[in-house]
Amino acid sequence: MLDLSRRTYYYEPKTESAENLQIMRLLDEIYLDHPYYGSRKMTAILQRQGYLVNRKRVQRLMRLIGIEAIYPQKRTTIANKAHQKYPYLLRNLDICQVNQVWSSDITYLPVFGGFFYLTAVIDVFSRFVVGWKISNSMDTSFCIEAVEDALLYGKPDILNTDQGSQYTSTFFTSLLKSNEIQISMNGKGRCIDNVWVERLWRSVKREDVYLREYRGGTELYKGLNKYFHFYNFQRPHQALNYRTPSEIFRQKTR
Repeated sequence: MLDLSRRTYYYEPKTESAENLQIMRLLDEIYLDHPYYGSRKMTAILQRQGYLVNRKRVQRLMRLIGIEAIYPQKRTTIANKAHQKYPYLLRNLDICQVNQVWSSDITYLPVFGGFFYLTAVIDVFSRFVVGWKISNSMDTSFCIEAVEDALLYGKPDILNTDQGSQYTSTFFTSLLKSNEIQISMNGKGRCIDNVWVERLWRSVKREDVYLREYRGGTELYKGLNKYFHFYNFQRPHQALNYRTPSEIFRQKTR
């Protein structure tokens, strides 16, 4: 199902200067532990560690890797004002079965000499990753491809994302509407509304990417393919009473 995409095979990782790559990696690691840190506090921490950075530079790098503090503020995920926004449908919703709600997001992944972006689609009830793709740019097409892969597993009632331009684009929303999927979007500046995917990112990075130090797109893809199989079929989750996502997903799929 998860074929190696053309962009992954042919495209080189997106690059920055060696120092900026080091700072980006550090920003991402800090964010995993302290997602409420904004650019001011991130700048202060980096300066205390000996980096000659100002807030403007830190803000640019935070935008580049797509992180923001969890309190309401201007979003680092860039929205397109011409695109329609949709309400958040999950507030007070009892998520009690698989394929009721799926959630999707984008995150930054470092590789040797550069970085890629990862998007994934997760079934919220079971935590089963139903689709994912990597790209060297935060475009719309790899988000669409991830959902198309996910639809091979079934169809959710609701798919929740943030308000980034990838998800508000006509191409993306048309795919959901054509499959009669309700569209839900986080409140502005509230990445906590998508907490299930945020927890997935923490696992992917801490348990795989930061340990492996992948050297390019092909190697990253192969490693993630192996990790997501482990995550879905072998890794017990405390929130699932130490069962695996596949046990819940297969047992309760409608």
